[in-house]
Amino acid sequence: MSNPTTQASSASARSHALVSDRAPPAAPESAAARAARKRAFIVGPLYDTLLFTMAPLWVLAMGMWLFRVPLLNDVVRLPSLNPRFSQPFLLFVIAVFTHAHIVIVFFRSHGNERIYNLHPFRFRVAPVLLLVAMLTSQWAFLIVSVLVVWWDVYHSAMQTFGLGRIYDAKLGNPPTAGRRVDQLFNLLMYVGPIFAGASLWEHLKHFEAFSKVDAPALASIGEVVFARQPDTPLWVLGAAVPAVALYVAAYARIARQTGYRMPQQKVLLYVSTTVCSVVAWGFLSVGEAFFVMNFFHALQYFAIVWWSERKTVVRIFRLGEVPARHGVALVLLVVPALAYGVWANVKPGVGVAVVAVSHVASILHFWYDGFIWSVRKKQV
Repeated sequence: MSNPTTQASSASARSHALVSDRAPPAAPESAAARAARKRAFIVGPLYDTLLFTMAPLWVLAMGMWLFRVPLLNDVVRLPSLNPRFSQPFLLFVIAVFTHAHIVIVFFRSHGNERIYNLHPFRFRVAPVLLLVAMLTSQWAFLIVSVLVVWWDVYHSAMQTFGLGRIYDAKLGNPPTAGRRVDQLFNLLMYVGPIFAGASLWEHLKHFEAFSKVDAPALASIGEVVFARQPDTPLWVLGAAVPAVALYVAAYARIARQTGYRMPQQKVLLYVSTTVCSVVAWGFLSVGEAFFVMNFFHALQYFAIVWWSERKTVVRIFRLGEVPARHGVALVLLVVPALAYGVWANVKPGVGVAVVAVSHVASILHFWYDGFIWSVRKKQV
C-alpha cells in the first residue's frame, strides 16, 4: 500500500508539471504597440475594412443579389423633371451615386484653402474655359464626351493605386518605392477585364458620336476594336498570369534594396479589387458590372473625402467644433451631392447645357484627383 503523503506529493508534482508545460499568459499589448497597429490604417480597422479594403467584395456580393430582386429592377420615371426620363431603379441609383461622388471633389479642391491656393489657374480659370469650349464647339463637346468615358476607367484604377500608396506611407515605406509597378498592376487588373467582358461595347460605342462632325476614322475606332474582342480574353489572361508573378518578383527585389514592407491592408485592397474587377467586368451583365464597379469606387471616395475634409465641411457650413454636429456635416456633404446626382442623371431643362456641366464636373474630378491627393508631397 502506498503512503498517502507520497501520493499527495506525486499529485502535486504532476499538477506543477502540467502548469509549467502550459504557455505563459500573453503580455498585454502596450500602448505603443496599439498606436503602431492603428497607424497602419487610414482611419481605423473597422472603417478601413468596410469602406476601403473589403468594399469591392461585399459590394460585389450585394450587387449580384440586388439584381435578382425583381422589384428593384422596376423602371423609374420622373415626369416632373424630365418627361422622357426612364431608367431601371438600380441603374438610376448607381448613376445618382456616381455623379454625387464626382461633385464632392470640390470640398477638397476649392473648399480646402491649403490645396486651393496651390493651383489658382487649375481651380479658377480652367473650369470656365472648359465649359465655354464645350458650349461653343461641337468638336470640344464630342472630344470631352468620349474622354470622360475612358478617363473614368483610368481614374478608377488609379484610385485603388492611390489608396494602396497611402497604406505604404502609413507603414513608413519610401514614397517612390514600387510606384510604377503599382500603377501598371492596377491598370492591367482594372482595364483588362473590361476588354475581355460584355461591357466593352458600352465603353467603345461613344466613338460613334464623331460621325456628327464628319470624322469617320474616329467614329470607327469602337467598331475596329470591338471586332477583335473574341481574341481579347486569351490575351488578357496571357498577360495577367505573368504580370502577377512579375509584380511579386518586383516587390521582392524592392524589399531587398530598400527595406520595403508590404502593408497587409494594401494586399487586401488589391486582391479584393482584382477579384471584383474580374468577376464584374468579365462575367456579369453590363448593368450589374457598372453597378458593382461604380458603387464601391464611389463609396471609397465618399469615405476618403469625409476622413480628409470633415473639418472643411464643418468650416464651410459654420457648424463649429462640436463633435455632435459632425453628423449634420455628413448630411450636408451627402445630400447636396445626391441632389446634384439626380440632376445630372435625369438631365432636366436644356439637355446640351446639362450634359456639358456634368461632363466638366467629371473631367475636373478625374483631373484634380491626380494631384490633390499626393503621398509624395505629404498631402494625405
